[in-house]
Amino acid sequence: MSRLQVVSGKGGTGKTTVAAALALALATTGKRTLLVEVEGRQGIAQLFETEALPYEERKIAVAPGGGEVYALAIDAELALLDYLQMFYKLGSAGRALKKLGAVDFATTVAPGVRDVLLTGKACEAVRRKDRAGRFVYDYVVMDAPPTGRITRFLNVNDEVAGLARIGPIHNQAQAVMRVLKSAETAVHLVTLLEEMPVQETADGIAELRAARLPVGRVVVNMVRPQVLDAAGLELVRSVPRTALARSLSSAGLGGARRGGNAERLVDPLLAQAHEYAERYALEQEQRSVLGELDLPLHELPLLAEGMDLAGLYELARELRKQGMS
Repeated sequence: MSRLQVVSGKGGTGKTTVAAALALALATTGKRTLLVEVEGRQGIAQLFETEALPYEERKIAVAPGGGEVYALAIDAELALLDYLQMFYKLGSAGRALKKLGAVDFATTVAPGVRDVLLTGKACEAVRRKDRAGRFVYDYVVMDAPPTGRITRFLNVNDEVAGLARIGPIHNQAQAVMRVLKSAETAVHLVTLLEEMPVQETADGIAELRAARLPVGRVVVNMVRPQVLDAAGLELVRSVPRTALARSLSSAGLGGARRGGNAERLVDPLLAQAHEYAERYALEQEQRSVLGELDLPLHELPLLAEGMDLAGLYELARELRKQGMS
């Protein structure tokens, strides 16, 4: 597995949940993973049922086998102050620039610079080593922006080319791109078995490939359980109403006479079955579209009890079972 795992997806597909579950899966068996948030939504803190994340790397979970998950909510302004201190040793002068509004100006007026800072912080964590020369983190997982702007977000070198053709910002962008376009990185896309998310996933993959960014895998999230098999779906199309009423009556659900309990259940049950059959057909169509993308495909179940910390660990186990760790 690549050391930098970037997770994107259309809004509402659960990309933050998948990123968190992936971080847990990768941390299993003693590994150390850093889970990075770049959009300032504090979604990671909510999932792990902890307080809002500060701009520092903090341990938030222990994975099976003793592995650890750390989390970092990257703030562009604070990342710029880090950058100024790291390369120019500005210290208090950098803080003075923040008070004057220069930091906010730089990260708002020049969005390309903002993305260099956000991605640069994640890439620094990928490359960071301890005094013994070992990587501090085995993996870094980034909960990235949605599919519609993921390519532009990651392709920071092009973004800053018009702003800084030489100098430290330009050099930083190039260093970031060397990581993002290498085998160290994989960009995964999260989708649902619905037409719009699948189409946006296909478009996002095409854009990533055109930008020569390394596409990883597709994760289909919130997959509903299969209720009827092929034989059951055929029965939905062919079973007579009277036969269904007799079957219900035999099961003790009322008399077969017209107006009885069994008779009253027939139409609602058939309507529900037809609705399921239509949804099943649509989902199979979307699976076929995803299959044409020629990428590894993983599916995560819809959790009936909703998403909580236990559910997050369950999804992590499922990702490991499917080989995504």
